[in-house]
Amino acid sequence: MTSQNIVEQWLRDNSITEVECLVPDMTGNARGKFIPAKKFLKEESRLPEGILAQTVTGEYSDDYWDLLDTIDGDMMLEPDPTTMRLVPWANERTAQIIHDCFTKQGDPHPFSTRNVLKRVIALYEKEGWRPVVAPEMEFYLIERNIDPDLELQPPVGRSGRPEKARQSYSIDAANEFEPIVESMYAYCEEMDLDIDTLIHESGAAQLEVNFVHGDALSLADQVFTFKRTMREVALRHNIYATFMAKPMAGEPGSAKHIHQSVVDVATGANIFADKDGAYSQAFYHYIGGLQQYSPFVMSFFAPNVNSYRRFTREVSAPINLHWGFDNRTTGLRIPDASPANYRIENRFPGADVNPYLSFAATLACGYLGMKKGIEATPPYAGNAYNEELDLPRTLEESLRRLQDDQDVVELFGEKFIQLYTSIKLEEFEEFNRVISSWEREHLLLNV
Repeated sequence: MTSQNIVEQWLRDNSITEVECLVPDMTGNARGKFIPAKKFLKEESRLPEGILAQTVTGEYSDDYWDLLDTIDGDMMLEPDPTTMRLVPWANERTAQIIHDCFTKQGDPHPFSTRNVLKRVIALYEKEGWRPVVAPEMEFYLIERNIDPDLELQPPVGRSGRPEKARQSYSIDAANEFEPIVESMYAYCEEMDLDIDTLIHESGAAQLEVNFVHGDALSLADQVFTFKRTMREVALRHNIYATFMAKPMAGEPGSAKHIHQSVVDVATGANIFADKDGAYSQAFYHYIGGLQQYSPFVMSFFAPNVNSYRRFTREVSAPINLHWGFDNRTTGLRIPDASPANYRIENRFPGADVNPYLSFAATLACGYLGMKKGIEATPPYAGNAYNEELDLPRTLEESLRRLQDDQDVVELFGEKFIQLYTSIKLEEFEEFNRVISSWEREHLLLNV
């Protein structure tokens, strides 16, 4: 059956009356349109390609017209049958389908972040490899807040009291939000999201959801869907769910840790283990690639001005490029595992990432490390927080590094790097025009 036939049959089997035609934008959020199912089956779907070039505030970069080389024209969309899901919160039988973006000439659109991840995965396929990932998503539940000048607060739980103390891994603290968690699991089950475990994290009303390891593109689609789903669940319970990297000054940040390994397609073996069960050369070269190239792709791991508030000492976020065995103070952690399950945990990405770009970036670093035979430093055995902070401290600094390495530019595409950089620099400049309460408090009468 063709993709079109698969989609058509699924819509009919599930009595779908409306389709959400979705495209991930540069932030990793959903853009698209609602289409009656009957019309969706008959007509070709299109969207303005300009939606791929918007900032988080909805503005456009100065390079918009030059890079898109259009008069704000359309791009062609093709539904991916593997992403068809029911929308459990809709009032009628509604489906959501993620679409791939193409130019009018039929080429994969270079500014689609989903296409960027596909391009990186294709590099692995050429080598006979298949990357395997497992994301861990942290997020906060917070009181509804309609005034952006007010600080965020944790919501009231079943006990009638908001959390005030750290409750890492507390079962009772997680049960404070049992109705929300139950709704989340119900929605995720209906949407075929491979949720594994849920824990209460260190922050007040901070939760973490772990996904079952699997295909990188499928997991990116699932994270894209989960963030939207979790926000909807929270709204149904009259609170917010936020994936900001650092939503509250006195609480830890939220991460999207990425566990990753590589499988030999021909044998099914994990290439991070050699035949004797020891860590392989590919494993050490993969780490070497992450160490060497992560500073250049940090804007994909920390894509917003708020992201860099998370990189501080002693709050479960990395501050340098060290790696270590079962060492959570390092940016790259090697969990205890059997040889078949050897993997690397990348702790740099925040929860605010575009899932497609964060997967693409970490896999690209590892790929370059293995192809170039980059040696890793010796594993760090102590507390890495005692070492110097050598990660970029601002979005602007990360963006300037993004353009400094030709390997990264060629892998992601020169025009994509130029567009992404211009979009994020526009956000940085807009942020800089805002005068903060700290400045009014400490500088107004003291300088």
